[in-house]
Amino acid sequence: MGMTDPISDMLSRIRNAQMVRKDQVDIPVSKLKVRIAEILRDEGYIAKLEVLTTGTFPVLRLDLKYRQGRAVIEEIRRCSRPGRREYVARDEIPRVYQGLGIAILSTSKGVLSNRDARKQGVGGELLCTVF
Repeated sequence: MGMTDPISDMLSRIRNAQMVRKDQVDIPVSKLKVRIAEILRDEGYIAKLEVLTTGTFPVLRLDLKYRQGRAVIEEIRRCSRPGRREYVARDEIPRVYQGLGIAILSTSKGVLSNRDARKQGVGGELLCTVF
């Protein structure tokens, strides 16, 4: 049986791996998950990402980041869920912790961080927030 919410699963895997101080976490791969991971890397929340195709199923491997023994990602939260989608207009894009965190949106121009979506003037589905 398939997974109901793969993005939520990805965020939970990251959160759980950081709670037990893992260096890496493996996640089943999809284009959307790779794009979310790229945004997390570009914003400095994870160190590295790579797609491994050596096993039976391809996986996305993320190298997690820690600073002074604490995880860089303090909070990662799913906003829009399959049962309750959450959309924001371009002038309603949230500022997470007054600009210290990021929001990730799925827009008509692709998956973007809140800063990029604001620059391009697009709204969309609010996938998650990271701080």
